Amino acid sequence: MLSTSSVVPAFSQSFSSAQAYWLDAWQRGILFLDVLRERGNLYLQHAHDGKPPVLVFDYDILIDGRTLARPANYALALIKPLADYPASDPLKRPFVVIDPRAGHGPGIGGFKLDSEIGIALRAGHPCYFMVFFPQPVPGQTIECVARAEQVFLDEINRRHPDAAGKPFVIGNCQGGWALAMLAAAAPESVGPILLAGSPISYWAGVEGKNPMRYSGGLLGGSWAASFAGDIGNGRFDGTYLVNNFEQLDPANTYWSKLYNLYANVDTERERFLGFERWWGGHFLLNKEEMDWIVQNLFIGNRLSAGEITDQAGEVRLDLRNIRSPIVVFASWGDNITPPQQALNWIPDLYESVEDIRANDQTIVYCLHEKVGHLGIFVSGGVARKQHEQLAFTLDLIDVLPPGLYEAMITDTHPDMPGLEFVEGRYLVRFETRQIDDILALDDGRQDEAAFEVVKRVAQANQRVYDTWVSPWIKAFSNEFSANLLRHLNPARFERVLFSDLNPAVLAIKPLAASVRAERQAVATDNPLLALEKRQSRAIENALDQYRDTRDAQQEQLFKAIYESPWLARLVGLDPKAPQGARPQVARSAQQEELLRLKQVELAYQFEHATVLDAHLRALLYCAVHGQAADERPFNALRQVVRDAGLDTQITIAALRDTVRRQTLLIMHDENKALASLPALLPDAAQRRRCVALLEQMASLQPASSERNTRIARIAQVLDVPLPLDNQPAASPAAQPAKAASTPAPVASKTATTTAAAPAAPVAPAAAPKAPAARKTTAAPAATQAQGTSNAAADVTKAAAATKPAVATNPAPATKPPATKASAQAGTAAKTTTAAQAAIPAKPAAATSKPATAPKPAAVAKAGAEGTQATPSATTVPTAPAAKPAAKPAAKARTATAPKPAAGAEIAPAAEAKPATAKTTRSANASKETKPKR
Repeated sequence: MLSTSSVVPAFSQSFSSAQAYWLDAWQRGILFLDVLRERGNLYLQHAHDGKPPVLVFDYDILIDGRTLARPANYALALIKPLADYPASDPLKRPFVVIDPRAGHGPGIGGFKLDSEIGIALRAGHPCYFMVFFPQPVPGQTIECVARAEQVFLDEINRRHPDAAGKPFVIGNCQGGWALAMLAAAAPESVGPILLAGSPISYWAGVEGKNPMRYSGGLLGGSWAASFAGDIGNGRFDGTYLVNNFEQLDPANTYWSKLYNLYANVDTERERFLGFERWWGGHFLLNKEEMDWIVQNLFIGNRLSAGEITDQAGEVRLDLRNIRSPIVVFASWGDNITPPQQALNWIPDLYESVEDIRANDQTIVYCLHEKVGHLGIFVSGGVARKQHEQLAFTLDLIDVLPPGLYEAMITDTHPDMPGLEFVEGRYLVRFETRQIDDILALDDGRQDEAAFEVVKRVAQANQRVYDTWVSPWIKAFSNEFSANLLRHLNPARFERVLFSDLNPAVLAIKPLAASVRAERQAVATDNPLLALEKRQSRAIENALDQYRDTRDAQQEQLFKAIYESPWLARLVGLDPKAPQGARPQVARSAQQEELLRLKQVELAYQFEHATVLDAHLRALLYCAVHGQAADERPFNALRQVVRDAGLDTQITIAALRDTVRRQTLLIMHDENKALASLPALLPDAAQRRRCVALLEQMASLQPASSERNTRIARIAQVLDVPLPLDNQPAASPAAQPAKAASTPAPVASKTATTTAAAPAAPVAPAAAPKAPAARKTTAAPAATQAQGTSNAAADVTKAAAATKPAVATNPAPATKPPATKASAQAGTAAKTTTAAQAAIPAKPAAATSKPATAPKPAAVAKAGAEGTQATPSATTVPTAPAAKPAAKPAAKARTATAPKPAAGAEIAPAAEAKPATAKTTRSANASKETKPKR
């Protein structure tokens, strides 16, 4: 039986908890209403100010599109960095952001500091923004907007003639399809383009998940948009689009968004008002603009079919005409633009990846797991990683070989090969993909056949409306009636109702001030607060269930109507015809002729190219058929070129053109492309450095047997013995040993060009070098620069020459190998194999004595085999064999002794001084060091 002493405290505690909760609930209610009042006032003030862009950055208007020959209500703005941001570098690639004109105003791309614009400004890029005004220009069409945007891009290119590349243009949502059309019509004006949440293939989607695509069919076609434009006195109210978006998720619209503000009113005020300032800024479109969008895109789906032309019918907008890389960013959590609508235009245009490559086009897509439609643009938090990494790897994307890739962004780890060449926390890999991978994202394309019926029904209904209904609607519409309808729209009316224009709301402001002064928040473990949250979740679940039921019924109704055989026959379609993907878009006669001329040009390029072409051809052969390409080899090459001061001669544009040309050569005839490499690299030193470059790049990525096989084939074609064992490391701990042995390829490859390629024996000898390599953190970068600097010098000379047979001077060619040989003598505990001792000072020395050239190589092979058996065995067979080549090696070391002090490997060279001094005394000095070991 309960005692009085236990009941009274429990009751008192329950009463106190209830009292604290109801006080907190009442205070939150007052503050909640006050925030809604502020939202209404903010809406009125924003409209009074002309609805400027909701950017958090200041800007200057450079060109007002309303003053152009074909005016449009767009303008080009230059974004100013914040005070703590770096100054914009005019030599960096400019960034351009195009926001969607889909009911709201501009600014979502720069709505937060962690946005597309903020990321670009923090990296020092010049940033531009295409803003638009609330009222369209009379007579404005979509073509007027496109021509204005082209004028803006031409101005940006004029302002940055020496930039690292053409502008990187980001198109958000409907700004994306506008950007795609602009890039197809004027491919020379844009660089890489990013289509963020942009619907291109409007009919695509998964059954049961993407109900928005059924709206046009259930409304009977595009006539409803025309009707909305007619009652708006020739202008379409963007609020109707906002209403449609909100109905997609009624739980969020009618409960979750408001309850989140109510439950966290002390902390959510600023975030809520900032977003509502953009969400409540409704803009207008001309009726002609909205009719074109709905008839050609939403219902007609003509963009991915290549059926759109300009008003004069002279220019056909074929997305295959885009010359710059196309980056597509979509999300599985986006219920407005699902990944299928963002990507299915690719199989509409291309039958295979080989077709993409033949068209010289690069397409990269990145899929997020959960971010919503607006989160793709805002980029705050969940999507920031994708935006940053795609922006930071633009140069790599620009020089990717033509093809289809998926961008995979993963965390780095301490044991990752080539970690020093990864910028930031994440590693970006570009996995090669096939057309089937795109189709696998969908549940089949048979459901798209019904939308062809919708298209024809819509065309018939549109003609009926335009002929018999539209004239009467226009006769009774005027500006007064149009404004009245706009203000009565719930999206506008609720904001005006909760503003200071309503006298009943004025009393909330002083009451909210007193509540803030006496605010008493309830404890988080209050049982009534927990009950409130459970009730909120129950309401959300009920609204979600209503949404799912509604969407399922709409889908069933759509299928019952438009998958009916009798309706298909009525509109002229054969219901027994095979259903599935749309037929491939045929190329025009001009495109076919261009492809034919390209094949003729390629035939000439096989054996008429530069050393730069030869190096890149070899690199691409080892990478184009691989599983992935990532930023490490690319950043390593850029670092070598930058350290050599060659970055001004080898530009991104030139590199991109060379990569595309060499990729097409390999695709056209792989055997012929490889067979012509010796003619492009006639000098033995150039060939050795080419193979060394391949091995250096391979060491920066995970081991791949296919890549090793391809490197071996290149070495065989060039008649260069492989100095490294290409087998993967046994453990992460062995990775530094592999990096430490990277100087060996260049040093040992100078031994001979006539011997076979004993690749395996040298790797075990590199194992003792691992501890020495750990002594300095600069070793990886120094090794990379040492191993590829000569190749970069060859590439630079080739860029300025017209003939591929540009030979380097013998003396500079031998200095790096000799320097590395002396450095290895110190870091490897004075270990000298027969292969290293047999390195001649000049390439000519090896070829001038054909009788003795094979002998050191044979002895080196035997000595290396002895090394595999036991470390001590290296002193027995190698000492006698080193005599014939000891003098040339000593001369080479003596001649290049001052080199390490001025080279990149300062620390290793310092350690090598004692060993170098001993080895340069005489030919017998190397033998004296062996008993000490």
